[in-house]
Amino acid sequence: MLNFLLIEDEGLFAKSVLRRLQREGHQATIANNIGEGRQLLINDTPDVLLLDVRLPDGNGLDLLAEIRQDDHPLHNLPVIVMTAYGELEDAVNAMKFGASDYLKKPVDLDELMLTINKVIDTHRVRRQLTYSQQRDQQASQPVNLIGSSPEITLLREQAKRLALLMDKNKDTTPVVLLTGETGSGKGIMARYFHQISLWHDRPFVHVDCAAIPEAAAETELFGQQTTLLDGEMQSRPGLIEVAEDGTLFLDEIAELSLSAQTKLLNVIERRQLRRLGSTREIPVTAHVIVSTTRDLHQLVAAGTFRADLYFRLNVVEIKLPPLRQRQQDIAELAQFFIEQFAKRYAVEQPRLDYEAMRQMQQYQWPGNIRELENVLERAVMLCKHGVIAFEDLLLRSFSENNSSTQGLHELEQMSLEQVEKYLLESALARSGGNVSRAARLIGLTRMAMRYRMGKHKL
Repeated sequence: MLNFLLIEDEGLFAKSVLRRLQREGHQATIANNIGEGRQLLINDTPDVLLLDVRLPDGNGLDLLAEIRQDDHPLHNLPVIVMTAYGELEDAVNAMKFGASDYLKKPVDLDELMLTINKVIDTHRVRRQLTYSQQRDQQASQPVNLIGSSPEITLLREQAKRLALLMDKNKDTTPVVLLTGETGSGKGIMARYFHQISLWHDRPFVHVDCAAIPEAAAETELFGQQTTLLDGEMQSRPGLIEVAEDGTLFLDEIAELSLSAQTKLLNVIERRQLRRLGSTREIPVTAHVIVSTTRDLHQLVAAGTFRADLYFRLNVVEIKLPPLRQRQQDIAELAQFFIEQFAKRYAVEQPRLDYEAMRQMQQYQWPGNIRELENVLERAVMLCKHGVIAFEDLLLRSFSENNSSTQGLHELEQMSLEQVEKYLLESALARSGGNVSRAARLIGLTRMAMRYRMGKHKL
């Protein structure tokens, strides 16, 4: 359910919009003029603003310009402007002032709902990209593949060899495919690969393919060029283009639609891209890394992943082992995370007691390194007397060896947040890391599952 504010002085039209929004399961408030609307914006921030241009106490575009000021608290609020038929200048100015979209009056209510859905999808993408940009800033921070096991040693050697070869052959750079279970460290591997390469000072663009709405994926990846009503060209580069000659990391590539897969294959093979709505081709110089937790071969057989793209990606595959196969690295990883969280929360660095370490090395870690990280973050915050005991780890809550009675007792001792996290981890473990399947197991949509995974850092 979304909360709308409609600033509109035509009473009958405003009530029609209100009824339609309520029928779609949303709630809305009507303001008759700019002054009333401005006050409502202060008192109750809406999810979307529907704004008329011609209002009794002024021009709605003045309010739009005010909202779009950098220091305004509602700077990123989605705004749909409604202009009178034939007012071309208003429509052009609305887009220049930062309207999310505009509609001509009289407004068709079906068209209004389509426009609202499109704007909401675009806004979600922008919020995700803002988060991704913040996360990508971390790419400049030193990263390392922690551990001394044969498995992790081999990964480091493979990454260094590939980075060297890719720099020598810039025109025929292969795609690196990272595979492995959820939480096994594919994102860290991508950043490590970027860091040790000769192009480490160039952009690192992390794209979470599962978080981009299908309708917006192609625009976000390949960019768009549109012609405004006054004939002015408006260009928006895609994320592939933004990566320049740095690293483009396409996380969970199996979640892309078949249409986006087709365009991506063309870009990878020809090293050229064409923005949506444009006829001009742009050279692609980025080094591409893709990752997936899913079996692409099975997806090809099921018809949900293009065979030609799969064969193009399956040239250089690096498979990250699950944590249960590199248990000798657990002590080193644990020490690293404990140091990090002690610094983050400004507490004295605790130590792991013998039993806690022994149990950690015997535990199967269905959530892999990400689960280990989450467990130790909680333990650093909750442990007493500077010692992390086995009880502080709460591993028994996730153990597959517990009886149902024990499991029930432990659930009763957990908070609502812990139970939710337990259900998410359990579903991911049962689905082999397949987010869509895990979501179905516990009755969530994929987007809702992704939201909760982000909340719990899974």
